[in-house]
Amino acid sequence: MVPHFLTALDGAPSELGQHILDASPAIERWFRLEWTQHTPVFYSSVDIRNAGFKLAPVDTNLYPGGWNNLSAEMLPPAAQAARLALQRRAPQARRLLLVPENHTRNGFYLQNVAQLQRILGDAGLEVRIGSLNPDIAEATALALPDGGTLTLEPLLRRGNRIGLRDFDPCAILVNNDLSAGVPGILEDLQGQLLLPPLHAGWHVRRKSRHFQAYDEVCKRFGKLLGLDPWLLQALFDHCDNLDFAEGHSLERLQEQANALLNRIRRKYKEYGITERPFIVVKADNGTYGMGIMMVRDASELGALNRRTRNKMAVVKDGLQVSEVILQEGVRTRECVGGATAEPVAYMIDRAVVGGFYRLHAERGADENLNAPGARFQPMACDPAALSVQHGQPPGTSGPNPFYLYGVVARLAALAASCELEQGPVLAAEELACA
Repeated sequence: MVPHFLTALDGAPSELGQHILDASPAIERWFRLEWTQHTPVFYSSVDIRNAGFKLAPVDTNLYPGGWNNLSAEMLPPAAQAARLALQRRAPQARRLLLVPENHTRNGFYLQNVAQLQRILGDAGLEVRIGSLNPDIAEATALALPDGGTLTLEPLLRRGNRIGLRDFDPCAILVNNDLSAGVPGILEDLQGQLLLPPLHAGWHVRRKSRHFQAYDEVCKRFGKLLGLDPWLLQALFDHCDNLDFAEGHSLERLQEQANALLNRIRRKYKEYGITERPFIVVKADNGTYGMGIMMVRDASELGALNRRTRNKMAVVKDGLQVSEVILQEGVRTRECVGGATAEPVAYMIDRAVVGGFYRLHAERGADENLNAPGARFQPMACDPAALSVQHGQPPGTSGPNPFYLYGVVARLAALAASCELEQGPVLAAEELACA
């Protein structure tokens, strides 16, 4: 379920890490049973922070946009996971339409789309790319940084179906987080499987709701292992009806920040942690690392300058921020090539299919790494995992340090499923696929 990767972890696992590794048979059975009760999201990525004494997800993306950062060795397992995911949802599907963001000038994002196209093609689908961008009026080949090209075509709607001029897809995979809302062309489709469902978009989804679901999942998991759920999660709070230009709003935010910091201090005292706690304040529906600030003392929120207020008040697509999540800051103890690092795990359905490190040479262990200057390094497969030890099958020749991240990623994916499971689901037998 979890590939073996070389990670920045060295030496013996932490006490928490060893506990998880030792409990892997029980953990795998628990996940199997959980997935009989919930439908996995089609794909996801999870930003993870490893402080040693705790390991926690800090963001879960249901429209992951970094597939180009996975190692080439993971493309076959990713294709296999996609094949199995579609087998459960739409076994008769032959054609898939991929709907990306409108970033026609972002070459690295376009490489992500090309990688997704390759993975889904290897899963046995005919895959073409339909653009929502009004500037794409005909088939347009765009150059990629790696020397390749990507062809975008204008989306067309015919009745209650969408496709391209000569392409009627069975399924649509959206790689656009819908921050600005749902385009009318995607609404009220019939006979086509739409992945993810529209209510997974940031126009309605909230980080605080996700982490509330994660909290419930973590409690069940912690009970299984006899672990304090706090060791696998970041405490959080939510503040709505916020106006960064208004003093009373900031006073309320400051009060909530102080209360959360006090909760963290109590947990630090319980576990004998001497480091200074901090929290992260970020837009509850924010993406792309926008609308984020680190707070070590609640009084900092009462003294925000105009530049910081303006930065926090607007996120992707110029959307105004009126809701924030206050999240316990989790340090990272990982470093790659002298740069501060945090792992990002990628999933398709219930399978972990890859991972990479987000690196930032100018940021510290208690800072946001999803910022200008960040770079990405694919995690390489561990060659030792391919060797065979006497009496053991291939791939079991040693502990898998990436397994820890795989557990957290799957917990987050399960929480995302709980988030969305009340939404409408189109049964496979309802699909019309000529």
